[in-house]
Amino acid sequence: MHRTLPYLGLFAAAVLLQVFLFDNLSISIYLNPLVYIVFIALLPLDTLPVVVLGAGLALGVTMDCVMGAAGINTIATLLIAFLRPTLIGMLYGRENAREGGVPSSARFGERIFVGYLVALTLIHHAVFFSLEALSWTHVLHTLLRIVVSSAVSVGFIWIIARIFTAKLPMRV
Repeated sequence: MHRTLPYLGLFAAAVLLQVFLFDNLSISIYLNPLVYIVFIALLPLDTLPVVVLGAGLALGVTMDCVMGAAGINTIATLLIAFLRPTLIGMLYGRENAREGGVPSSARFGERIFVGYLVALTLIHHAVFFSLEALSWTHVLHTLLRIVVSSAVSVGFIWIIARIFTAKLPMRV
């Protein structure tokens, strides 16, 4: 219960930042940062998989309602919520993940943490932009959107993660 309020704040901040800031960036057709997945990325390591899936569903449905998408956000977010424990186990080790804590560069190490963010973001963006295009005719265009948007999204997610985990003790 003591961790619920900060994560509700992170949920609200991620949704509001996405809706009011990142969705209004009109830099290029290839650049569409989707940073709301920071909420899934920063859930505690000892969170039950069912709770992670529920949080992914809530985040995806919220973003679909706000962005006017027809389930694309929900599908992509549920996939990363489902794959998150496996990615953490592969990158960080299952024994280390069982100890709990919040994923951060202090907990994982900078290289592993950035690799974790890149993997989550690439999976999410690959599903999101593939479903958005829904065609193989412009596959290079879609791949370029995935790569460029993922690179920018990882940068912003890393910054948000540093801000969120700055005051947290390493074991929380």
